[in-house]
Amino acid sequence: MKLEYKLGRIHCAGCAQALEEILSKVEGVESVSLNFISNMVCFEIQSKNHKEIEENIKKAIHKFDHNIEILDPHAEEKAQKREEIKKALHFVSILVSVAIMVCLIALKMNFYLELGLAIFAYALVGWNICLNAVLNIFKGKVLDENFLMTVATIGAFVLGEFSEAVGVMVFYQIGEIFQNLAVKNSERAIKSIASVKESRACLVLDNAEMDVTLDKVSVGDIIRVKVGERIPLDGVICEGETYLNTSALTGESQEKFVKVGDDVLSGSIVTSAVVLIEVTKLEHESTVSKIVELVEKSSMNKSKTEKFISKFSKYYTPVVVGLALVLGFIVPAFWAYANWNEWLYRALVFLVVSCPCALVISVPLSFFAGVGAAARNGVLVKGANFLEALSQSKTFVFDKTGTLTYGSFKVTNIHAEDDKTEDEILEFVAYAENFSNHRIAKSIVEEYKSKTGKDINFAWINGANEIPGEGVSANIFSIDCLVGNAKLMKDNGVKFVEHDSPFTVVYLAQNGTFAGWVEIQDQIRKEAPSSIQTLKELGAENISMFTGDSAAVAKVVAEKIGVDCYHADLLPEGKVEKLYEHIENGKKLVFVGDGINDAPILSTVDVGIAMGGIGSDIAVESADVVIMDDDLSKIPLGVMIAKRTKRIVTENIVLSLGVKVVVLILASLGLSNMWLGVFADVGVALLAVLNAIRALIVPRKYKHKLDKQK
Repeated sequence: MKLEYKLGRIHCAGCAQALEEILSKVEGVESVSLNFISNMVCFEIQSKNHKEIEENIKKAIHKFDHNIEILDPHAEEKAQKREEIKKALHFVSILVSVAIMVCLIALKMNFYLELGLAIFAYALVGWNICLNAVLNIFKGKVLDENFLMTVATIGAFVLGEFSEAVGVMVFYQIGEIFQNLAVKNSERAIKSIASVKESRACLVLDNAEMDVTLDKVSVGDIIRVKVGERIPLDGVICEGETYLNTSALTGESQEKFVKVGDDVLSGSIVTSAVVLIEVTKLEHESTVSKIVELVEKSSMNKSKTEKFISKFSKYYTPVVVGLALVLGFIVPAFWAYANWNEWLYRALVFLVVSCPCALVISVPLSFFAGVGAAARNGVLVKGANFLEALSQSKTFVFDKTGTLTYGSFKVTNIHAEDDKTEDEILEFVAYAENFSNHRIAKSIVEEYKSKTGKDINFAWINGANEIPGEGVSANIFSIDCLVGNAKLMKDNGVKFVEHDSPFTVVYLAQNGTFAGWVEIQDQIRKEAPSSIQTLKELGAENISMFTGDSAAVAKVVAEKIGVDCYHADLLPEGKVEKLYEHIENGKKLVFVGDGINDAPILSTVDVGIAMGGIGSDIAVESADVVIMDDDLSKIPLGVMIAKRTKRIVTENIVLSLGVKVVVLILASLGLSNMWLGVFADVGVALLAVLNAIRALIVPRKYKHKLDKQK
């Protein structure tokens, strides 16, 4: 059973990590994931006694920190107002403390006056940290950031460094403010995709219009969308035609023309004319709702790097605190020439640097930003784990039909025997294939209707019978016809010359005599060759194509597209078996399919990508990455975004650990002070957060490169 809570602002990423660990130990909780960026916590709990488990979860949260609120949609706005008042008072206290700190540094004053002002400024800006430190001791949280900062600054007071004690607390609080601002701004930017979701619709009933909330609209209702408005729900145009701006969904600036009978997706903007739309999906099932839900929940699926940082931080703080104790007490105890005050000061600097917040915040924020950047460009990634896997992928397997090709067949050639015409051949084949739902059959019927402007007259068809794996037998225009493959002709003793073609050929026999054939081809996507080439440039070592078509067809398509190898004549279960041959130890494998027929494979590989599958519930459920439109070039774009995000994550790890290690070394040598320690803690965390926000922006050169290759 799933359970989700939106929490009030948590003090720091380290606290979020500690809370997650505590909640995971609540009896009945099978798994828990808490994201410090979005303040969402997601549980998998036992369905039995779930009310009792929920109550225990709430108790655990309040026991951990009574200031953390569990928000519901109605209380969230009030909580935000209370938070704003607290922030205003906090800001004033920081300003007063800064003024006192400047006086302590710049002016010479009486010792007791200086001490009094320092204590007042310290209490004003640091009372909440000291209080939390004391409360947390009783909860067993000794080595948290509050305790370490309190010990370090009180130690500075003992050593007579009043201005540094106040300054450390002041700059720590200032850094926290900027850090929270940066995190909130990035969260707001990432979630800006939610702005494409409308809350109301113009419902048309009996020629009257009503402005209603989306929960009042049912499937089959008619809604009116005016120029400049977003389509609130998925549907089909039943009146009018217009151009749509779909950039919020697909990242493409080019507008799309739609007319009566065309499907339209919620979140698109009507740009040229008013249209009436028949609703096909309810609010919670609509495309834009799925997008918002996927992006918001993506932070729950943590990457291996995030999990490693979580484990690392558990050991980092105790190790650094242990080193601080060695510097402060062990070294001067065994070294006769050591100055106790000097070595104790060095130990206090260690305590200031011992919090791993820069890592704990910036790593998940970088991945969260990367997911947001991909979503803005029509690539929906379900979590940081899949984004990280995509950045490391070396092997790609593509399904052919509907992925590398359009999946829409087209008649490319017609042959008629001496006493027949091409139009006659097409007509008889179309009439026979009219009863089939196969893509090939539909393409022949569409070609006939398009070429002649006529519809199928069912009065001329008698006794149609589909022969599995071979074709159709039917009486058309009082003539017994066989329409199908070469096997059908051979099995019925028809003398014919087999057409040598790698593509699909449909033969026609009339009253047992061969009459002609129709050749059909599936069209290769225009961006397929350049997309495959770009993937190779990005480090793909093996790109394969799977298809159920014949080897001859597969060979032609593979050569035109540029894949490394292909496998033909594969049934769905055969694709799964063949896939295991491509799995190499330690190498991530990506499978790209249409999200419907390929659902079993999409759910088994490291990264399953569904092409154009957001309208398909199966695709959303089974795929790890969903390409919003049918643009194959979005796959290399997604890989580029993933690689750039992983690079930013690596930069933040190197920056955070590098600066901390340098400051720790300098402090141990007596070459650092607390000001530098604060920079290594809060300053570096702020820089890492700002660097993480870069993952939100997709460089123009990426898009330009793909557009150029198209």
